[in-house]
Amino acid sequence: MANANINRQILLVSRPQGEASADNFRLVETPLAPLGEGQVRVRNHFLSLDPYMRGRMNDTKSYAPPQPLNEVMIGGTVGEVIESRNAAFKAGDKVVGMFGWQEYGTSDGKGMQIVDTTHVPLSAYLGPVGMPGVTAWYGLNRIIEPKAGETVVVSAASGAVGSVVGQLAKAAGCRAVGIAGGEEKCRYVVETLGFDACVDYKAGNLRDDLKSATPNGVDGYFENVGGEVLDAVLARMNAFGRIALCGMISGYDGKPLPMKAPALLLTQRLKLQGFIVSEHMDVWPQALKELGIAVATGKLKYRETIAEGIESAPEAFLGLLRGKNFGKQLVKLI
Repeated sequence: MANANINRQILLVSRPQGEASADNFRLVETPLAPLGEGQVRVRNHFLSLDPYMRGRMNDTKSYAPPQPLNEVMIGGTVGEVIESRNAAFKAGDKVVGMFGWQEYGTSDGKGMQIVDTTHVPLSAYLGPVGMPGVTAWYGLNRIIEPKAGETVVVSAASGAVGSVVGQLAKAAGCRAVGIAGGEEKCRYVVETLGFDACVDYKAGNLRDDLKSATPNGVDGYFENVGGEVLDAVLARMNAFGRIALCGMISGYDGKPLPMKAPALLLTQRLKLQGFIVSEHMDVWPQALKELGIAVATGKLKYRETIAEGIESAPEAFLGLLRGKNFGKQLVKLI
């Protein structure tokens, strides 16, 4: 049970050499200081675990600065305001923030949004009605630009981002084909999410199975994985196909990424565009409104894997990097 005067936090204390491990993190207890004027205190209910966090653990040049050592690990959170000295927030407000791997967040209110949990569960604001959902929405609508009758493929199709991509592609009148690891995930992608087909890359017949699932080739591809999955899909791309490059999780944890793309990019005149969704804040209101309505009305399905307690975050995160989660990976903090 949480002590209202103590904040349990997980710090990044060392950088991974190769694969990340639990030893890179440390759980600490920190006394909570009294609130200052203009500050808000939030009791975090859920912490989001996401693949991008692995890149932040490295001290290398990237689109964002590395996570500093001996500080609270970065991460999105949802929770409830328990104390406020800020006129914009009151006790009881449910909020989304970036408080990271800790039980309590203290802030001047910047970067916090109040959310309505009447029809959308609080945890969904870290998944389909949060950063993963907007990532899916942006990559599909702004880069792939799907047209009815086209075939759209998405890797990591049962995950927090991929699951939304395929459902939005279906709603746009496309043939949606997923790629996922294992029979159970593929069954979920087709039977629950409504994709037209799903290829199990663990079955060992990726190229042949993908060919069978995409008889008319591939017009749009939403990439979350990289490596051999990307190579297999590239070989099925139609001329003037569009690829939204969102993630390369197969290479995040210290593994090199082979890729044979450049020749095919030219011969098939493909568009391949990487993107970081936080650089496109202008689309967030529209995307979140559409996604919120879709979740509230039951049209957008999602699944969560929930680890219990702040102390479980490191192992849950390492499991995420290895594909052990099913759907959106969260840590329940209360």
